[in-house]
Amino acid sequence: MDPTKTEGTEYFHRVVDCQWACPAHTDVPEYIRLIAQGRFTDAYMLNRESNVFPGILGRVCDRPCEPACRRRRVEDKPVAICRLKRVAADNRDDIRHRLPQALHHTNGKRIALIGAGCASLSVANDLIPLGYECVIFEALDKPGGLMRTNIPAFRLPASVLDEEIAYIVDMGVDLRLSHPVESIRALLEEDFDAVFVGTGAPKGKELWLPGRDETDRIHIGIQWLESIAFGHVSSVGERVLIIGVGNTAMDCCRSSLRLGANDVKVMARKPRGFFKASDWELEDAEEERVEIVVNHAPKAFVIEHGKLVGMEFDIVEYDVDDNGTITGSRIVGETTLPCDDVVLAIGQENAFPWIERDVGIEFDKWNVPVTDPTTFESTREGVFFGGDAAFGPKNIIWAVEHGHQAAISIHKYCEGTSLTDRLPRGVNLATAKMGIHEWSYSNDYDPAGRRIMPHVDLKKRFKKLNIEVELGFGTEAAAEEVERCLNCDLQTVFTADLCIECDACIDICPVDCLTITRNGDQEHIEAKCKTARLNADQPLYVSGPLKHTARVMVKDENLCVHCGLCAERCPTGAWDMQKSTVVIPYALNEAQRDQEQCRATQKAG
Repeated sequence: MDPTKTEGTEYFHRVVDCQWACPAHTDVPEYIRLIAQGRFTDAYMLNRESNVFPGILGRVCDRPCEPACRRRRVEDKPVAICRLKRVAADNRDDIRHRLPQALHHTNGKRIALIGAGCASLSVANDLIPLGYECVIFEALDKPGGLMRTNIPAFRLPASVLDEEIAYIVDMGVDLRLSHPVESIRALLEEDFDAVFVGTGAPKGKELWLPGRDETDRIHIGIQWLESIAFGHVSSVGERVLIIGVGNTAMDCCRSSLRLGANDVKVMARKPRGFFKASDWELEDAEEERVEIVVNHAPKAFVIEHGKLVGMEFDIVEYDVDDNGTITGSRIVGETTLPCDDVVLAIGQENAFPWIERDVGIEFDKWNVPVTDPTTFESTREGVFFGGDAAFGPKNIIWAVEHGHQAAISIHKYCEGTSLTDRLPRGVNLATAKMGIHEWSYSNDYDPAGRRIMPHVDLKKRFKKLNIEVELGFGTEAAAEEVERCLNCDLQTVFTADLCIECDACIDICPVDCLTITRNGDQEHIEAKCKTARLNADQPLYVSGPLKHTARVMVKDENLCVHCGLCAERCPTGAWDMQKSTVVIPYALNEAQRDQEQCRATQKAG
């Protein structure tokens, strides 16, 4: 195998699994270390560079970082990354003086942003400091989009939402509430230099079964949650069935309990292993005594004398193979469950009735706009999409990253430069060595288990709709949880010319991730590894030839827990622990590059 190329690549970014898995590439290990030092404000600001909404996402993020966490190599539970983000948000000082500031003068460019959700707000956050005038059009009378309407207050308090949205709006956003865009053709005729569409996926999916049209006690989940959020719904029947088992379904069942229901069932068509809801969402619902019923396929709504009294289901049995794939199914019975209300939470989809189909914006067969996945530009020049509006329902952190990328494209479009000529991500390395066996970080393994999040007492949490259930980590729990981080951004960097092949690193490695062997093809190398590979998606590190025998040092990055023992034991310094910092370009960096290129051109002229 050829020696692994690490310089000028994202190799070491990929090794920081949590940061690699995060769509916005938040520097997770560094902000955790800042929390460990009690530097909560600095940790918050580091978070905000990439994810814009640390307080919000510290409560409701889908946590793609946690399944990737390297801590799971040594135990089942990952570091509580999301909840530590909230620790930084809850304990920070006033940060307004550290926020990006609008220029004293605009650059003359006006951008229309449709929808005041997380994607549009992220675009505004990046463009206003560059002098752009950002006008946000919002149909509702409050900003926040689906963050406000679809996430209940017992998970995301309005005060947290309002504060972090205000950080952006107060930069100088022209926020036009209760101002729906009813025609994009008309908007395009106005004096805007570019348009960004961040309207989310606001349409809940229907379930057309017998009896659907005969009662008003069947609700569409996301519209129902919106009605609750704005005070239009304040009660529900005693018996409620929730159809669907995604995160929206979890919000609906828990909201039902707070509106007065005492018998709430979530009806799942498939077995538990096929649920879309996050594990922690399921745990929270079951803690509140929601019953989750599996293998029940909806068949009909039961209506008697114009009143909803129940729902019929087919009971389904599934065949599942060793890979967890359903290979067959059969109906083995049927049942009727009584209910007073049914909430349909079976998915969301895009809805663009206000976009005329003859303005040059193409849609695919799912009514999703055809959008470039790199630039986020639609088939009409100067019109960009992001968040759920671009690629269908995902989550907040994806929408934020879409906003960052769309902001770069909008800036480049307004400057008249190529949208695809973008600054690449990069990785900077710096040694963490401070002495013979001393490092600039804590490299002791802490065997402590994941801290348990304290909750409001079960009897108290149902008294009001807006009682936040999770209380957040206290300082003691936070101090213990941060020590569980394995510092994955502290890389084991190998210098082949310094290696004397003494095998000291191999002897001390606690996870047997190192091997010295003759070079060969990948199959040969993998066969020689001391431990069988568990994740083929994460590449092996293969060094250049070692000077004494021409063998190679091989390292399975997936197994490594970054303990640093190899570097401590190495007598020649062939192994070093080096801090990797991922460099993420934003619209501001593109603008700075434009200015530098302009100055260079002027100087050459």
